[in-house]
Amino acid sequence: MNYSDMSHIELIAELEKQRKIYESYLDKKLNLNMARGKPGADQLEISVDMQVDVSSPFAEDGTDCRNYGLLDGIPEAKRLFGTILEAPSENVIVCGNSSLNLMFDTIARSMIFGSYKGATPWCKQEKIKFLCPVPGYDRHFAITETFGIEMINIPMTPEGPDMDLVEKYVENDSTVKGIWCVPKYSNPDGYTYSDETVRRFANLKPAADDFRIFWDNAYVVHDLYDEGDKLLSIYDEAKKAGNENIFIMFASTSKVTFPGSGISAIVSGKENIEFIKSILTVQTIGFDKMNMLRHVEFLKDFDSLKAHMKRHAEILRPKFETVLDAFESELSCLPNTRWTRPRGGYFITLYLDKNCASRTFELCKKAGVTLTNAGATFPYGKDPDDSVLRIAPTFPPVDELKVAVAVLVCAAKIATLEKLV
Repeated sequence: MNYSDMSHIELIAELEKQRKIYESYLDKKLNLNMARGKPGADQLEISVDMQVDVSSPFAEDGTDCRNYGLLDGIPEAKRLFGTILEAPSENVIVCGNSSLNLMFDTIARSMIFGSYKGATPWCKQEKIKFLCPVPGYDRHFAITETFGIEMINIPMTPEGPDMDLVEKYVENDSTVKGIWCVPKYSNPDGYTYSDETVRRFANLKPAADDFRIFWDNAYVVHDLYDEGDKLLSIYDEAKKAGNENIFIMFASTSKVTFPGSGISAIVSGKENIEFIKSILTVQTIGFDKMNMLRHVEFLKDFDSLKAHMKRHAEILRPKFETVLDAFESELSCLPNTRWTRPRGGYFITLYLDKNCASRTFELCKKAGVTLTNAGATFPYGKDPDDSVLRIAPTFPPVDELKVAVAVLVCAAKIATLEKLV
């Protein structure tokens, strides 16, 4: 029965029932974690062969990868990322292990030097604003908050950010300098931007000539099913619009091979790439080319990469389905409660009734189940409705995940019942 249809006496009885179930979880002294989108140990094992030495230390152009050189990466790594991200290899810079590092550096570079050659540095401008699709990625918001950039919430839809609102801000307010985007299997909803949304981004006419779209394509190859979502190429659409420098794309192999030991890439228009390289040449002599070689030799080509990612999907799919099945069977009775059903990526979003997320989080924490903080998916950690929880099912083994989600379901019921009573 839906809780909304229960009498007051029935609600009190149900609350007491759930509290007794909750007490039984407290007695178990659990220590389970669903806070971050980390690959599980079984996923790391499928890349273990990459730990062997490369067959040769020389890149295909003859560069000795043990030495200095090739600021923007070895040709075969540039080509591989270009294939994955649907851009020419000359528009690719291959870097170190972290795309988050690249995003931080891009904001820092814009603050100090401007976002293109000759632009006014953001630090010398009176006001800087960033658009933030919500719910969104907490680490994106942490970067802009660190630099004192004002963040503006943009509601997410299954088609992507509310583009009417995006266009209104970008095309009429010259203090708006960027927007965070996770265009495929968004963090945390798991939505993939529609073709129309991508085209509207590519055809933006910003009031600020130093506006940039931060296109964090973190889950470009992270499908859970054989028929994954299709994302239109921002590079192709921006080039058609004569607007190829409006975006800067970021990606990495962090959840493809070994997080913290992968390679990352930037893709953008020619002018942006040349400007970024002009700063990088002072910042570093070059990134780890031996690691680039290891990755190219292990991943080989796009077909081989897809086969590798299918192995990831076979591990992850049962975990996502464990959570979604539990939500379907146990939370359908809760009023104003829903959840996303992603076809890829690393997260599920649970939308609870207003003012129930923090209470659910606290109950889970007390019972030994760690979730991402309530509010974390909004700038400044402030969810205006206190209703959103990001669920990360990837790290725990399935048997632990079943227990963790059972605690979460019980906590959500208690939080909702307390509000109704």
